[in-house]
Amino acid sequence: MKLQTVSIFVDDQQRALEFYTEKLGFEVTADVPMGEHRWLTVHLGEGENVTDVSLEPKAHRAVPPFTSALLNDGIPFCMLATDDIQAEYERLQGLGVEFTQAPLDVGPVIIAVFSDTCGNLLQLAQYKQ
Repeated sequence: MKLQTVSIFVDDQQRALEFYTEKLGFEVTADVPMGEHRWLTVHLGEGENVTDVSLEPKAHRAVPPFTSALLNDGIPFCMLATDDIQAEYERLQGLGVEFTQAPLDVGPVIIAVFSDTCGNLLQLAQYKQ
């Protein structure tokens, strides 16, 4: 068994597509029109164990209160790992990504938090060896 697809709920699918591909380096795996929305998936990396991320519109009534509560409380929706958080932080800042938390050493991990411009905070993490 493997994790096939996870969803990140976004305010605007096109803006999310641009951010996740142009800033974070994800690749499009599906972009299928579905009425007013799209089945839009992206992924990082290669191989059969890569998980797709669905950039899901916030169309269900339960989603906006949930995502707003996380954002208002400063809680990241998901975490991305990196081997060099300082280099990734500088690269993303150079692309105009807005961080709400610069890299911070919190023991076994160094973390940073940034906005995806679509209503979510994402956490970047570097685990210490």
